[in-house]
Amino acid sequence: MNNSPKEQSNCTFIPVKHLETIKVFEKKSDCDIWNAFNKGDEMAFNYLYRTYVHKLFQFGSQYSRDSSLVKDIIQNLFIYLRKKRGSLGEVTNIKGYLFKSIQREIIRNIKSNTSFEGFEENFRESHFQLEVSPEVSFIKNESEDERKIQVQQALNQLTTKQRKAILLFYEEELSYKEIAEIMNFSEVKTARKLIYRALSSLKEFIKPTSY
Repeated sequence: MNNSPKEQSNCTFIPVKHLETIKVFEKKSDCDIWNAFNKGDEMAFNYLYRTYVHKLFQFGSQYSRDSSLVKDIIQNLFIYLRKKRGSLGEVTNIKGYLFKSIQREIIRNIKSNTSFEGFEENFRESHFQLEVSPEVSFIKNESEDERKIQVQQALNQLTTKQRKAILLFYEEELSYKEIAEIMNFSEVKTARKLIYRALSSLKEFIKPTSY
């Protein structure tokens, strides 16, 4: 049966052109991809956008529930990067660079619309609600609903910084060094200690399953 153009437009698919772009860049280092983009390679720009736009939206949504704001900031970031091609500095970790850029812009945008003293710390404490996800390694084998609820409650007992570090480490698979950069820690060991303490707290909060 032949689908009408309208029906076909509703189908979810990955364009062939993008598949070709992935093949070109998926095995290249972040430094090589960034350098290609910075030199004006349009395929490199498309690769960056398609690879990271969804991750950036998920990450940005932890800071603001205003999806339109998050989308606008992501769009503006890529417009800015494209405009500045040729004059951008070296980037060795693209995801970390983009995450930090989005985090900074969202917080700056929201702070500009409030005069609340001590905004940033209170803002961070009221946001970044980590959801139970099968990608998080210590939850992978917990398939029962009751257990997932227990894990979610345990996650909610963590501090905002601990939840953020757990998300960056397990779901985004960033290194301790990259997490330290995003969270503005002066030393890598601070990020490592934060994650260790978060995992230790989770073990305290989660009761062993009885069989």
